[in-house]
Amino acid sequence: MMTTIILPVLTGLALFLFGMKLMETALQHWAGASLQLWLERFTRTPVHGLATGTVLTAVLQSSTAITVIAIGLVGAGVLTFPRTLGVILGANIGTCLTTELIGLSIGHLGVPLLLASSAVWLASWWAGPLPPQAQGTDASRSAHTDGGRGWLRSVRFGSLAVAGFALVLLGIEIMQTIGPALQTRGLFAWFVNQAKVSLLWGVIAGAAVTALVHSSAAVIAMAMGLASIQGIPVELGVAITIGANVGTCVTALIAGIGGTRASQYVAWSHILLNVGGAILFYPFMHQLVQISSMLAGGASEQIARAQTVFNVVSSLLALPFCYLKIWERLEFRN
Repeated sequence: MMTTIILPVLTGLALFLFGMKLMETALQHWAGASLQLWLERFTRTPVHGLATGTVLTAVLQSSTAITVIAIGLVGAGVLTFPRTLGVILGANIGTCLTTELIGLSIGHLGVPLLLASSAVWLASWWAGPLPPQAQGTDASRSAHTDGGRGWLRSVRFGSLAVAGFALVLLGIEIMQTIGPALQTRGLFAWFVNQAKVSLLWGVIAGAAVTALVHSSAAVIAMAMGLASIQGIPVELGVAITIGANVGTCVTALIAGIGGTRASQYVAWSHILLNVGGAILFYPFMHQLVQISSMLAGGASEQIARAQTVFNVVSSLLALPFCYLKIWERLEFRN
């Protein structure tokens, strides 16, 4: 069990989480001070915030990062609480890009991508040091003040981001090797059978594991990997995915502790969106699986598509509530 299940899972999960963190850090360093500038400039209305949150999360590959940044900006008084509501909704949509890419079953490209991106990163050091990055409002003029070497920052951090994504793919490939061993274990078979009786087991498992590892993408990727080798049924994979969306709220809750009332509002709105979406979709789990099967072919692709449908529909249903005047009154009392 140690060599066939535990070691591959720990190794694959470590590579996955390291790759996600590397990709997230590289993209944040590339964005730099422009990130705060974009959030301040393009969140005038909830719709603008939704679009901005979607794009930034898709680029930075981390809904948690965008949510935590939004909480910090609200706590610092840079943004008001109503302006961040759309950002929270958009972050949930933007995070679907990760699972959609994983669902393409391109794990075999992990090693070539890692080698190529590493070569580009090493080559970028021969071009010299990075130009200083402009701060605050000067970020928009940095292209005119870096001596025409802004491309070097994009190449260096872009190659690191690609290397991180390659490690994500390698981690998934390693975790998928545990399928045959899991199928021979009575405990795993018992869990799958219990989940067939009630998919609530899958939702709880997804939420609990995500709360522990602080990465919904890692948990969803494991579910997609197991489903692709028929280790678990697609329905269970979708239930785990919805649970993972609930479990990811823990990070936002921690970020809001000790902050201002407005920052706590942001954290709780994130929790309400994900928990409310899970409660809304749970009775229609089988219909969600049927819709995803019509939109995708393989098991892993179906889970990725279900994740996208879940987040997009939940965010769009919640969007009209962002325009309620009550949020302005809450902000006034803060």
